[in-house]
Amino acid sequence: METILLEDFLDEGIIKEKSFREKINLMDFSTFSKKKVIIKGCAGVPIPTWAYLIIVANVAQVADKIYFGEPRHAVKIFNRNN
Repeated sequence: METILLEDFLDEGIIKEKSFREKINLMDFSTFSKKKVIIKGCAGVPIPTWAYLIIVANVAQVADKIYFGEPRHAVKIFNRNN
């Protein structure tokens, strides 16, 4: 299972839309092709809803399944087979 850490997108301790979108544009989403992907949020740092939506929209183009949360208690949010 591949992991996307939202803390990797922090800019000065928060998620700023401009820098977030720049980082998303530089990502190679093909690395998630036909894989299970888990998106882990940041504890203690508010994550805007739009950030989750942008990541999921991009990953869903290539991944088989997308989960949110911690691996032991992950919530499935996307399944290509359904």
